[in-house]
Amino acid sequence: PDLFRAALLGVPFVDLMCTMIDATIPLTCIEWQEWGNPNEEKYHDYMMSYCPMQNVQEGKTYPSCLITGGLHDPRVPYWEPAKFCSTLRHKCTSLGPIILKTDMDAGHFAASDRYKYLKEQAFEYAYLLEQLGVV
Repeated sequence: PDLFRAALLGVPFVDLMCTMIDATIPLTCIEWQEWGNPNEEKYHDYMMSYCPMQNVQEGKTYPSCLITGGLHDPRVPYWEPAKFCSTLRHKCTSLGPIILKTDMDAGHFAASDRYKYLKEQAFEYAYLLEQLGVV
């Protein structure tokens, strides 16, 4: 967390334990072959060791973050980025703002419209330039 000034987290899969335990979420059971089933103790403990949500360190300084999500994302539900943003804000000090940007029209792959995509890119670049003190 102390190596970077700013971070872009694009539709981050950060709450893997809550997601992977729920067999009703699409693709979850299929992923158990690759990841392991977190309902089994040996996989649960291992997955907890690297789950971003579970490893946010209290009182640690984190970089400024722009966290994005899409309301209609079937892979990374909108509440994961929101929950991670809340966790960072609650537990940590930050070098700058912890920003959540949820696209109310998009799914996992963000904007399909070329101009909307460029507008999103411009927003991310503006955020990075601001955090790096360039503008």
